[in-house]
Order: sequence, then structure tokens, then C-alpha cells
Amino acid sequence: MSISELRWKIFELIWASESPRKRTLLALALTCKSFTGPALDLLWRELDGFDPLIRCLPASLWKLDKQELTFQRAMTPDDWSVFRKYNYRVSSLKTMLLPFIRVGIEIWSAVGCPPFPLPLLPNLISLTWNAPDEAFPCIRSFVTQTLTMLNIHAGYPSAQPILSCIPALCLSVLHFKSYSGTESGDASITLQSWSHLVSVMMASIVSNAAILHLSNLPSLQELHVELCSTPIDADTQNLRQHPAFCALHTLDVSCKTLAPLNAFFDTFSLAPKRLFFRVTEGWHSMQDLPASMSRISNACAHSALKRLRIMDHGANRLDASTSATVFQPIYAFRNLRQFYFKIEDVHLHDATIMRMAEAWPLLEDLAILGEFSISSPHYITPNGLVSLLKHCPRLSSIRIVVDWSAVDRPDVSPDIPYEGFAHKALKRAVFGASKIRNVTGVAAFISAIAPKLHTIAAWDSKLHYGGEDYAEYSNKWKDVGHLVKVLLMVRKQERRKMLRAIGSTANGGVGS
Repeated sequence: MSISELRWKIFELIWASESPRKRTLLALALTCKSFTGPALDLLWRELDGFDPLIRCLPASLWKLDKQELTFQRAMTPDDWSVFRKYNYRVSSLKTMLLPFIRVGIEIWSAVGCPPFPLPLLPNLISLTWNAPDEAFPCIRSFVTQTLTMLNIHAGYPSAQPILSCIPALCLSVLHFKSYSGTESGDASITLQSWSHLVSVMMASIVSNAAILHLSNLPSLQELHVELCSTPIDADTQNLRQHPAFCALHTLDVSCKTLAPLNAFFDTFSLAPKRLFFRVTEGWHSMQDLPASMSRISNACAHSALKRLRIMDHGANRLDASTSATVFQPIYAFRNLRQFYFKIEDVHLHDATIMRMAEAWPLLEDLAILGEFSISSPHYITPNGLVSLLKHCPRLSSIRIVVDWSAVDRPDVSPDIPYEGFAHKALKRAVFGASKIRNVTGVAAFISAIAPKLHTIAAWDSKLHYGGEDYAEYSNKWKDVGHLVKVLLMVRKQERRKMLRAIGSTANGGVGS
């Protein structure tokens, strides 16, 4: 390794450290000429705002008034010479809508006309644009042919014509995020201009044509989109090429109703490792959900899927009698590690939770949530909970509602629960709106079956605060959590005591 390579390695270690690296790098840049170049390269590599480049210019050019930077005069060739000492060193820029120091609009306009060919930052590879609305046209001065990551926050009409011309200026984009909040339009057209995308995250609705384009990209690994309300029609389905989404490992889709979601899974065959979908608005009967679940099961490779999250704001209630039908199609995903299911109101029998446990033995995280399940009866019992733990030895986190009446007693039972069964992996449990009367009996039972559990929560303040039962039950569950931790410490102390006793006995035997 040469001296210059070794020096660069040392400087990169400084950059990666948690110390005040900018101050250290600045000191190194001022130490000697051989340190200046690499220190400045790292010092200017990532900018959280455009203002540092303005403030490095002569003080006669700009002023800071009420946290806003403005120009006092026009930029001269000498000013631009200073600017060019640093601009080529920047590889990542994040402009923020509400930064600590704001850049005035006249500065954005002025730097957009430099006395040299654009872009302003020629070696930029990552750009996050969240500047004020009036500054959005200036983004064209920053995008480069080397740009691989582009995040755009643009929720205003004037942004749309500019979005459509951006791809021609940065053909190498691999990662694209847009938070425009607009309907399809130019955001979807923009997507169709890139052929090497690896990840896409769109807060706006994406057109069916854009979805079709994305499905044909061999490089696409991660996709977060909202489907348009018009389902993919048969003609569009016939146009698609095979295989679709061949490299996709993460798929996150939102839609207002089930119809576009159903059409999507009817159209494409997938093999994602993570699948998240949410229905955001339209009401539908719970009887419609099994058909959607069947489509998901038919469309996705059973062995590939490891994480499945479902949020349905269109279905109001899943009762215990229909839950088996709803979940039946997705039991085919035998390698599932995480299952997250959330609707307004959900009720499950022990039989359903047992079926899940049998179908998903590798499960690590289970969450079945009903936002408004406070007054409704709960059917999962401690028997069901223990059956779940027995069949899923890797389960480390659960979020379910349990009927604790079978173990809800004021004292500690002298009998060992379930013949001494103890789950070794469970670390976190959230029991929703579960109601209890006696802290001691519930805490003793939980501590016995899950001795490694260290976090217990229930009655989330975001959902239940202000309700007539919130104060009573949230405080009781806090006491349960505290007592479980105490029992955990007592158990550790007893284990140490036993180990010492065994050690003393062994040493005594050797000595004799």
C-alpha cells in the first residue's frame, strides 16, 4: 500500500468515527498541503443543505438575516472560482424544506446560471430535493449523469413539467423516491424513462403503464407504490413480458379498494421475500378478503415469502367464525418469519392461532391487531398462547389480545404451568386491549411460560387514551411488566446461587 493510500485509509477512519469529524478534518486540511486534498474531499463529501457552499464564498457576497441566506451583490468570476474549489468534491446533497439556515430564492436563481457547463455539482451521485416550491426548477442544475440515487419531495403542480424532463439529465438513476402526492401523471412517465432501476418508492399513485414497465425491469429489487383505482385490464395483462418482477424481493403496494389489488395479483407471478399491502379506503365485506388472500397465495412463490404485512382499512370486523376462512390460503407460506395483520376489529379462536402455529413453525414475529377491539370478547386463551409458543420456538415478538380469565387470580398458583414448559426466545409481547383484574397471577403465569420476556405492553395510549378503561388497565399492565422483570431477576439470582453451589460441591469433591 502506498503512502497516499494509507493516508486515505486513515482519513476514512476519521470520517467513519463518531467523533466531531468535521472539526478534525478541517484541522487536518489546514495542517499541510498533502493533507488538504483528501481532508477536503471527505469534509465536502456529504452536505445536509446547500448553504455550506454559499457560506464558503467571500463574506461580501452574502448575508445571514433571520436564518435566511441572501446575496448582497451579483456573483463575480472570482466568486465562482472559490465555488469550484469545493463543488466537485460533493457526492451527496440533501436540501431540506425547513433547514436551520434557509437559502433565499434569488440565490437558487443565481447559481443556476454559472459561467461553466452544468451541472453545478459534477460528481453528485445522491440527491435529496426538498427545497421550497419556487426553487424546484433549479433541480435541473443539480442532476448529473453520475446520479444513482434521487429523492424528490414535490407536492405542487409546477413540479410536474420539470419531472418529465429530469430522466434525460440523469439516465443512470438506480434508486428513485418521489413524495409528490399527485395522481399518476408525470411521476409515472418519469418512471418509464429509466431501465436500470433497483428500488422505487412512490407516494403518489402510479399508472398501470408504469407498473407494466417496472415489471419488465430485470434489476428491480424493491418496489413501494400505490395502485391506481382502475384495475389492470385484460389487454394490459396480455402486453406484459415474462418473467415479471424477476429480481423483486420487497413489494409494498397500497390501493383504495380491493379491486386493483386483486387485478395486480391476477396479472403477475412473483417471488418476493417481503410483501406488504394495505387497503386505505373503500369499505368491503370481510367475505371479500379470502378471495384476495387466495390470489396472493396463487401469485407468490410459497417458499420465498418470509414477511407478510396486511393492513385493511376497508374491512370493519373479522370475527372468530370467519377467521379460519380468511387465513387458510396463506398457510401455504411455510417459511414465513413475520405475519402482521391489522383491521378495525379482529377476533380469533385458539383453533385459528393453533393453525397458524402449525403452518408457520419458523415464525419470529406475529402481530394480529384490531384498533377498536376494546369492548368485544376475546377468544385466544392462555392455552392458545402456549400452543403458539410450543410450535414456534423462534418466536421473539407477539402482538395479540388474550382472554386471561383462566390465570387471572390474586395469588401465585403452586402448580407449575404446562408441566414446566418455558419458551426460550420470546422477548417482547404486546397484549393490545386485554383486560385483567389481578396483576400477580397474570405476571407469574407469563414469567413461567416465557422466562426470557423483558418487554410487556398493552393499552397503547395512541389508540386508547381517554377511554373509560384506559387508566385502570394500562396501569395494571405496567405493573405486570414491572413484576415480570422482578421475577426475571430473581430467577437469575437463583440460577447463580445453584451454579455456585454446584461449583462448591465439585471443588469439595476434588479436594477430598
